[in-house]
Amino acid sequence: MSKKVAVLVTDLVEDIEFTDPVKALKESGASVTTISFSTEAVTGKHGTKIDIDKSIIDVAPSDFDALFIPGGFSPDQLRADERFVNFTKHFLATNKSLFSICHGPQLMIPTGLVLGRTMTAYRTVQPDLYYAGARIENKPVVIDGNLITSREPKDIPSFNEAIVAALN
Repeated sequence: MSKKVAVLVTDLVEDIEFTDPVKALKESGASVTTISFSTEAVTGKHGTKIDIDKSIIDVAPSDFDALFIPGGFSPDQLRADERFVNFTKHFLATNKSLFSICHGPQLMIPTGLVLGRTMTAYRTVQPDLYYAGARIENKPVVIDGNLITSREPKDIPSFNEAIVAALN
């Protein structure tokens, strides 16, 4: 049975941080569901059109085995909405697999559950995580239990390898 992976995304996501990991997840046999404010397609920072499978009001985090949060300006917009914060909080609170790259970890900060976690993110997000109580490692991929974080597009090959391995 394939693992079910939720992807939280909205406009101005960093295109390659969405497309490459999603492709790797699908090629590994995972079932990927894109989730946003509504089911209208969203557009990445560089123009990629992304079809949305479900609205946040039509899903529950318990329906999924893992959560993926790509970067760009998407996570900053999503964290302003309690529904996305609570969805993310479920994965941290229940120790379910959570994968995030670049600015993606911004969506974890308002959950209050990064305290004591070892993480990485884009260099401008690292201080925010640190002040929220996370231990920061400036490495391409940081694995803390079921939480896998990465820094930026150049780290995608290592990130993809880690998230695919985590689901198998």
